[in-house]
Amino acid sequence: MTDEFTPAMRLAEAAIFAATQPVTARMLANLLPEDADVDAVMAALTRAYEARGVNIVTVGGGWQFRTAPDLAPALRKVVELPRRLPRVAMESLAIIAYHQPVTRTEIEEIRGAALSQNTLDLLLENGLVTPKGRKETPGRPTLWGTTPAFLAQFGLNDLRELPKREELLIDPTGPVLSAPPQDAELPIEAALAPEGEGEPE
Repeated sequence: MTDEFTPAMRLAEAAIFAATQPVTARMLANLLPEDADVDAVMAALTRAYEARGVNIVTVGGGWQFRTAPDLAPALRKVVELPRRLPRVAMESLAIIAYHQPVTRTEIEEIRGAALSQNTLDLLLENGLVTPKGRKETPGRPTLWGTTPAFLAQFGLNDLRELPKREELLIDPTGPVLSAPPQDAELPIEAALAPEGEGEPE
């Protein structure tokens, strides 16, 4: 496979492998030779990985390595998946995703229940939400929004790919927005993580 790779493709491959977040076109444009066509380089690189154990996919506004979807069942025999977020965290995350930027008080009003600091801290620790400034109201409360890591976690390229709210079947006994399906591809970092390592609940 090495003989088929141009220097630009090799450099892009190394950047995506080394990055912990999706690598954007702007990042690659700053990295690759000036005469390199980022889209053409990535199209060729993506094709080169189509039949391999890891693929290059577009998520979170950039490119990232993911294990091939058809290998997920076999990998689950040896790779421990990160534990899912608690229901209250998933509900709060869904509200933030669909209403952002949104204040903590607004999240509580939509949920009809208080939002604990522990839940907010959990979303922050997992890199799924981030402050988006302050609302110009008395007290200037913090506005919250989702992050590129949120998009990558749920296999989205941008927020426009979220399901329409009216398309969601809301089960009062479960979260509005569920975690990725069991047959979803695993991030390359998960496949390489030491046995037993996972995200906190």
